[in-house]
Amino acid sequence: MNSPMISLMVEIPEELHESLQGYLESHPAWSQQRVFCAALSLFLMQNGNCDRRVNRIYLDTLFDYAA
Repeated sequence: MNSPMISLMVEIPEELHESLQGYLESHPAWSQQRVFCAALSLFLMQNGNCDRRVNRIYLDTLFDYAA
């Protein structure tokens, strides 16, 4: 993804963080940033966001296209 990046600081439930850490430990191709980009873009697509840029970010993140 060649898009400009914005840093976010968010609070999430401890159980969610523990699950995420477990997933990342067993899936080394994924990073916390990649998971959040995929999850947020999918949420937006499922809830009415019709922006093709969001769709592209989702697909690029899901299939690990860093071009």
